[in-house]
Amino acid sequence: MVEKFKQLGISEHTLNAIKVLGFETPTEIQEKAIPLVLEGKDVIAGASTGSGKTLVFGTQIINNSKPDFGIQGLILVPTRELAVQVTKELRKFSGEKKLKIIPIYGGMSMNRQIDELRSAEIVVGTPGRILDHLSRKTLNLEFVKTLALDEADRMFDMGFKDDVEKIISQCPKKRQTLLFSATISPDIVMLAKKHMINPIEVSAEVYVDPSKLSQIYYDISDGLKFSLLKYLLENEKSKLVMVFCNTRRNVDFVANNLKAMDIGALPIHGGFAQEKRNKIMERFHSNNVNVLVCTDVAARGLDVKGISHVYNYDIPREYKEYIHRIGRTARAGEDGKVINIVTSRDYDNFASVLKHYSEFKIKSEQTPNVPRVMLRWMPEQRERSNNGSMGGRSSGRFNRGQGRGDNRSRDRKPSSSGRRPDNRRSDSRSEGRRDSRGSSFGRKPPIRRSDGRRDSRGSSSGRKPTSGRSEGRRSEGGRPDNRRRRF
Repeated sequence: MVEKFKQLGISEHTLNAIKVLGFETPTEIQEKAIPLVLEGKDVIAGASTGSGKTLVFGTQIINNSKPDFGIQGLILVPTRELAVQVTKELRKFSGEKKLKIIPIYGGMSMNRQIDELRSAEIVVGTPGRILDHLSRKTLNLEFVKTLALDEADRMFDMGFKDDVEKIISQCPKKRQTLLFSATISPDIVMLAKKHMINPIEVSAEVYVDPSKLSQIYYDISDGLKFSLLKYLLENEKSKLVMVFCNTRRNVDFVANNLKAMDIGALPIHGGFAQEKRNKIMERFHSNNVNVLVCTDVAARGLDVKGISHVYNYDIPREYKEYIHRIGRTARAGEDGKVINIVTSRDYDNFASVLKHYSEFKIKSEQTPNVPRVMLRWMPEQRERSNNGSMGGRSSGRFNRGQGRGDNRSRDRKPSSSGRRPDNRRSDSRSEGRRDSRGSSFGRKPPIRRSDGRRDSRGSSSGRKPTSGRSEGRRSEGGRPDNRRRRF
């Protein structure tokens, strides 16, 4: 059963482990890269999550490592979850070979990691925590034979480029360097020229079967975005589902409202403690809950099998993230579906996706007659992150009594003074708080007249005041739906 793996030159103990794991046929990147890696060549491999790249660098690192000879293999990864996942896979591949393989990442006990590093042979770590140990001199890299950079493009996107270079500089010059990246950016090329010796470049197609993957989008008004998501989750026949959001705030908003509506959903993002994130993934892997709501950072590197549907609740800001998201489904001969929910605030991002991936057949779908839902959970506070996007705390509250419609104001009686009712919006902002522009929610900010003066009534001269309809209202943190477009 493992004859094809044996032909690649994989060692006997790893072959035994592969047989136990039930692998039958090497993936494309394994067939192309493993023979080169076992020859000791420096390799740049273009491969995405789920393509089988862990076995590519794992078979060489395990083969070259011996017990009690210090740290001989170092794998750098962008996220904590990926560090844990790669460690588990390497332990399986090592089989009967008694090697100590440990993950090193932030959020865990430093003293415990120091103790484990004293007897480790292979380390899988995030750049920040690896540098912490190097600065404390609790990590010795002088015996490293093989250095692997997993998801290098993601590490660079997260700002770890300088950290990675500092770590490489402390590794022996005589070593093998393996670089894995879904995209080969100019920064990746520069790093390869500087730190790799005559690297051989190989690549594999995106690990998704195009014939098995269906991609669609709905162009919908801002006010019905969450309502459509709920409707689709209830009406699509699905197994495991991943819902992607661009911010932690939206992850909390979506997951908490789904749970309040009896749809099993788990949120995961960088705002959670590592122990909590591990428990969430254990629950999702066990299929106790079938909807995972996540950000790109938290989900990057997670290899969850059985994903039938990927929802882009927010279209990614970086078009290349779209590739990583859709790569979660349509694997191993299984059918998969990608559903993009596009509102006015997503137009620019979605246009970028279509421009860069014109070979994708993303079909427009007629929006079903979606009933407007009553939102149950609202964040308590709105915060602005350093890059200008809306992040925010995960704290929030559930509304009691009368629910609030999806981005729709409550029905209120006019006050005795004859003033208009305080139509506060039921989006992901909290009631009565002030947004970053200084206007309190529930009242329209003054608008400048054409002559430069401010109109105290909240509308420009000659215009009718905005009605209370959903068109033109803001969704959870989005812009007004005032520029409808067809793609």
